[in-house]
Amino acid sequence: MAATALGVLALFLLVSTVREFKGLPLIGSGVSATNTISVSGKGEVFAVPDTATFSVTVRETAKQVKDAQDVATKKGNDIIAYLKAGGVEEKDIKTTDYNVNPQYEWTQSVCPQSGYCPPGKQVLTGFQVSQTLSVKVRDTKKAGDLLSGVGARGATDVSGLSFTIDDEDALKAEARDEAIAQAKEKAEALAESLGVSLVRVVGFSEGGGGGPIYYAKAAMMEAGFVGAASVAPEIPVGENKIVSNVNIVYEIR
Repeated sequence: MAATALGVLALFLLVSTVREFKGLPLIGSGVSATNTISVSGKGEVFAVPDTATFSVTVRETAKQVKDAQDVATKKGNDIIAYLKAGGVEEKDIKTTDYNVNPQYEWTQSVCPQSGYCPPGKQVLTGFQVSQTLSVKVRDTKKAGDLLSGVGARGATDVSGLSFTIDDEDALKAEARDEAIAQAKEKAEALAESLGVSLVRVVGFSEGGGGGPIYYAKAAMMEAGFVGAASVAPEIPVGENKIVSNVNIVYEIR
């Protein structure tokens, strides 16, 4: 009889303990929040870019592939040597594209005054070789001189100029903290208006925004980025905006 009573008491205490544990306001306790509010926050941080990135392309056409490759390779090597001499590290110069394409010309056959006129045909006239380099400049003040210099050394296209921040992690964290603080302030004000209390965070999501500043290829060419310009183009760096958008769900009671 005593053993049975002790067993019942032990079972009662176990059930009570489990019930109390499940009632604790902990994320992941297995208890679904039935009453919640959702708030959003936005944080913005502005910073001056410290890195410029652009692409340089060399194109050469000749009757033989080797001849086109030889000229394109020489110009490409001259550009790479110039960039390195200008302070660009070897790791920041990368070939992103290399193509050899046949070039054709449409010729119309001479038709007799009467009778059958043979159709025209494509005639192989040569080959075009192109090489594209991606360049990262870690001193934005040098970007204008380098862009002018690669044009003077045979670059046929300069495109994709953008200004970025090399390490955005700290700035993203700052924007996130600002967004979370704004969302929390909204939640506290809303809870006060509703006459409820915030219990815990039961949901969180984040999205970003902002990005690098780009220059259109046409605008770059008009500014003298391509060609033997005697004066380096003036390139405003501006500011980049790092944005964090958060959504937080609170349990209320």
